[in-house]
Amino acid sequence: MVRYTPLLADGQRVKLSWPLWLFHFNHIFWPLDEGTSSNGRRFDYFLAALAWAVLMLHNDFELRYLLSQINNLDLLLAGVPTYLILVEGQLRSVHILMHREQLRKVLQNFFSSIYVEAKKEPLIYKGIQRKLRLNRVVCALYLAAVSGYVLSPIMMLLRGRKDYLFSMIPAFDVNPLYIFVPFTLSSVYVALQIVTMVFGELALVCELMAHLNGRFRVIKRDLDAAIEKILEARQRPLMAQQMREVLVQTMRQNVALNRFMARMEQHFTVQIFIMFAFSAILLCALGFKTYVSPSGTYIYPIWFGAKTVELLSLGQMGSDIAYMTNSQSSIYYLSQWEQVLYYSTNSRENLRLMKVITLAIELNYKPFYFTGLSYFYVSLQAVVKILQGAFSYFTFLSSMRLKQV
Repeated sequence: MVRYTPLLADGQRVKLSWPLWLFHFNHIFWPLDEGTSSNGRRFDYFLAALAWAVLMLHNDFELRYLLSQINNLDLLLAGVPTYLILVEGQLRSVHILMHREQLRKVLQNFFSSIYVEAKKEPLIYKGIQRKLRLNRVVCALYLAAVSGYVLSPIMMLLRGRKDYLFSMIPAFDVNPLYIFVPFTLSSVYVALQIVTMVFGELALVCELMAHLNGRFRVIKRDLDAAIEKILEARQRPLMAQQMREVLVQTMRQNVALNRFMARMEQHFTVQIFIMFAFSAILLCALGFKTYVSPSGTYIYPIWFGAKTVELLSLGQMGSDIAYMTNSQSSIYYLSQWEQVLYYSTNSRENLRLMKVITLAIELNYKPFYFTGLSYFYVSLQAVVKILQGAFSYFTFLSSMRLKQV
């Protein structure tokens, strides 16, 4: 049972960024290698089923706590953030388990034809890495937050206490040591599983978007360079034909990128919908707990900051893709075709060139948006609306708390 290893078109292994390197250890979300045997796949799904059972066990225990504290807003909200994160992780894990093969194909296509290599395109690669810095900060914040759950068992051991990592009420007695130890370890597993899912999938989506953006810039640069060569050579009978061939080749690359974006959007649209759907109420609950008890655990404020920056980084990436695809028609329109027609002496090729330019503009007139089940676009505007909704929920909860006091 071997996990999928990203390879470039020449067969070389891709050096993954550290968030993706950690993410590929997540046995639920990272796909298997294409050559994995049927028995290996069955065993992998068996492990995933065990993991799902552990998640469901924690779901039941945390839900019992929430129902028991329904009349106490402060205690209720102590368990809401972790429960929402758990439910979100469960929903996303179900979807990914059903479509892991599709994810592997998307990744194979990406690393073999879309991924911008540092050796071939050093300047554009550096620009991509600059765009991904914010995402790296988000991943580091999530790791800092989950460290509290990893260190808690050690602190319990030093203090000789038996506490739960999450706000929960178990359905059976977990105090005997032979039950409490594996139960606590399962809670640590849940925390690591969820947090690697949260920042890993985000890092993967942002990586795909950033390299797509870089690949569009490569296409534009190569197109401009090829047309400049045609104008400098000035082979007047052949200029229109040469430019037409360059445009056709560029259009084919453009269509390949558009098809990849459509496949990527089809795979991640459910995940994005779930992520955004939980964001407003999760930010509200995290912000409220941070506001009520700022001197309490550091996990809530860090997770609140990470979630906010996560949405902003993803929204920025979505807006960049929309802007870049929206400008594709202008790339063809501003490709100096007037100069080529002015110098060209082949009227038949001139007419064919004009038809190709018209077709290129028509095929790229509409920007591409990543969506959440077609309900919303992934953009900064959508993120702003989520933050506004979270603030509205926060105001409502604050007023409710004042009434209880």
